[in-house]
Amino acid sequence: MPDTYFNLVLQAFNNSPWLFYTSIIFISLAVGSFLNVVIYRLPIMLQNEWRSECQSFLEIESTEKNDTFNLSKPDSTCPACGHKIRAWENIPVISYLLLRGKCSSCKSHISAQYPVIEAVTATLSVFIAMKFGVSAETFWGLLFTWALVSLTMIDAKTQLLPDNITLPLLWLGILVNTSGTFTDLESSVFGAMLGYLILWSIYKLFKAVTGKEGMGYGDFKLLAALGAWMGWQMLPQIILLSSLVGAVIGIAMIIFTRHNKNIPIPFGPYLAIAGWIAFLWGQDINRLWLNI
Repeated sequence: MPDTYFNLVLQAFNNSPWLFYTSIIFISLAVGSFLNVVIYRLPIMLQNEWRSECQSFLEIESTEKNDTFNLSKPDSTCPACGHKIRAWENIPVISYLLLRGKCSSCKSHISAQYPVIEAVTATLSVFIAMKFGVSAETFWGLLFTWALVSLTMIDAKTQLLPDNITLPLLWLGILVNTSGTFTDLESSVFGAMLGYLILWSIYKLFKAVTGKEGMGYGDFKLLAALGAWMGWQMLPQIILLSSLVGAVIGIAMIIFTRHNKNIPIPFGPYLAIAGWIAFLWGQDINRLWLNI
């Protein structure tokens, strides 16, 4: 019965592309709303966990309340007045527009990050659907994209690339490619190994020469994950693209936002952006480069 229902859905999507893309948009908007929760709460959850582990190791008794704080609890509230967000106030993008970017209770400003993340997630998801069509590749590509969106924002805000996302993404890339979905298994495994080793080597060399840490271990794991999904052959392109993206965004931040050059800029978002570009158009970029 489930297989029959699944086949009917696939048939409907193939016969009606508008239904397929509409479904992708609505699903990804809802996922984008959830990613906002992940982006805000996961770093806090990790900090609470690390604090608890340190206190346990040092045998320090905690004086803080152990209220439940995870991705589902407590319910979302306005940070200014504590107003509990109702269902109609949590409709992706639409609620923000209806509320004009303000809390319905205290009228304090709501960050534009929420509708932007939802809209960006939906837009990137549509690109994935257009690239791979009604196929298993689209399903895996959506998971890949959603993970990169969350990692990009978490790293940009906190300079953290949580193992909770990077490591499952790495192993999922190898698992997906056991059937040669995006590359062969051998290329996937070597991509994971070389992705980690390349940035680890650069990190060690930079630290030996300057005495400073140029990047974090999360960056190694993220590039390893990208290598697992696309194979070792795409690693040079991803590294070059990330350097180009980083240079463009970094210079723009310094010029237009007067970003202090002494404040470190996380490398994870550039890796994620470059990885996503290579995931969709890597082969086309390689062919264009070879033709030139």
